[in-house]
Amino acid sequence: MDYSLERLICAAQHPEEADLILQNGTVVDVFSLETLLADVAIKDGYIVGIGTYKKGKKVVDVSGKYVLPGFIDGHIHIESTMVTPSEFSRALIKHGVTTVVTDPHEIANVAGTTGIDYMLEDAANTKVDIMMKLPSCVPATPFEQNGATLTAEDLRPYLSNESVIGLAEVMDYPAVLNADKGMLEKITMTQEAGLTADGHAAGLPDTALNAYSTAGIRNDHEAVTALEAKARVQRGIHVLVREGSAAKDLLALLPAINERNSTRFSFCTDDKHLDELEKEGTVNYAAKLAIKKGLDPLIAIQMATLNNAVCHGLKNKGAVAPGYIADILIVENIRELKPETIIKNGQLLKTESLPTKRAAIPESVKTSVNLKKVTKKSLQIPIKDGQKAMIIGVIPGRIITNKIVADVKTVDGFFEPDTDRDQLKMVVCERHKASGSVGAGIVNGLALKSGAIASTVAHDSHNIVAAGTNDDDILLAIEAIENMQGGLVIVNQGKITASIPLCVGGIMSEKPYEEVIKELHHLHEQLSVVAEQSQNIFMVLSFLCLPVIPSLKLTDKGLFDVDLFKHINVGHSL
Repeated sequence: MDYSLERLICAAQHPEEADLILQNGTVVDVFSLETLLADVAIKDGYIVGIGTYKKGKKVVDVSGKYVLPGFIDGHIHIESTMVTPSEFSRALIKHGVTTVVTDPHEIANVAGTTGIDYMLEDAANTKVDIMMKLPSCVPATPFEQNGATLTAEDLRPYLSNESVIGLAEVMDYPAVLNADKGMLEKITMTQEAGLTADGHAAGLPDTALNAYSTAGIRNDHEAVTALEAKARVQRGIHVLVREGSAAKDLLALLPAINERNSTRFSFCTDDKHLDELEKEGTVNYAAKLAIKKGLDPLIAIQMATLNNAVCHGLKNKGAVAPGYIADILIVENIRELKPETIIKNGQLLKTESLPTKRAAIPESVKTSVNLKKVTKKSLQIPIKDGQKAMIIGVIPGRIITNKIVADVKTVDGFFEPDTDRDQLKMVVCERHKASGSVGAGIVNGLALKSGAIASTVAHDSHNIVAAGTNDDDILLAIEAIENMQGGLVIVNQGKITASIPLCVGGIMSEKPYEEVIKELHHLHEQLSVVAEQSQNIFMVLSFLCLPVIPSLKLTDKGLFDVDLFKHINVGHSL
């Protein structure tokens, strides 16, 4: 955005030269948590004045309406929406979210720097400002196989890119606690560039939080209780209150937020499926929900705007004030927060007719599924006589899991899925280098009654993950995923009943978001045939592979105990 400081200073004193005047609005002051009746003057995409202004090149009367900053999502993985940045922007902007802070570690785990380059290029011409933080942990851990490895030297050139604003979630906490040289180099180079590093302190004790803050990692989105949130704030760690599709932490964290500490909290999404995002938005939805549950609307707006800007060092975003970028929303109801008018960079937007410019998708990114043939033998889970089984226990609304030790059904010494007990077979198949590595485990809580599901959306290495009631349907689902070079699929009684191709790294579609939503609706319709539950089962399944979130997860190398930070056997002898 081109501007002249001299022109802005002039317009601040001579408002008749302003490009746009918003008259008679109720301005939300996110600094002091007050409102004031005032006009707002805009020049060259920046706010240049708040006061009384009668003239301007264009004047819009907003009497009886609230004028507030555009919303900022403090942490989101665009890839989890299953559309490219350009399509993500089209779906999101209508909700008044004008800036997002994103971590492209999903595509980076598949395609390395080629994936990062693609995301930056596709994001360059979107209406939503997509600010990127560099993936800190590719791979996330050494306990699984992914498609790439990124060192500090691989990431360093990106620090000069104007869209790059820091280092993304540091999820390899042992590397931090052990002062691993490679991890410290990434953190140090980020700080030396004047940028911020994000945390990922899932389930960590206070001593580990001390180490994170000492390392200069000053925000985290993994608090799941009010006590965890308070512990972070006490240690100078900004809390990103997450409300997404699989992880819904807002209601649990609200009791920790008050007028004295509200500046240490902001909203984020982390991961949200496209159909929900298109219907609800992201942090605008979180703010509205928090208000409904009793949070002061002005605090909620502050958390969705200024607090995220301050947290991430976005010095000219997040407020309706002189010198700030004119990302502004006009809303009628301060509790509903539905934008009637969206102003982006000082321009009135018509969100229903936004042009789209898409970047070319590299061919290597479109052919990322390289799988060695998976057989029934690969899926076997031995359970000896007298043994119980270690089972991954799904917790609704959380991405953490329980450890369950229970009796299971066996046939000839091998686990057999049991829908009556909701004990399903789950497998993770390495798909980047055709190594043939397959991990198999047992999951409770998916409520699948027949058939199988499979996906290449499997955080963070994005191997093929499948769960099902029988081996034949599981194998067919895996084969279907390979044939369409990634995506989501449902199989029931030997037939493919629904699928969504995701050829961009196996995690995003190349189609317009409207078409992907239609595919999602069909997928959910068919999901209701094979599953008896209301949770987003594919989103839940995708996080059952992430070996940095407690307590049990499954990788291509087998069942992983996050608390012990090592692989364990499924068969458990008391």
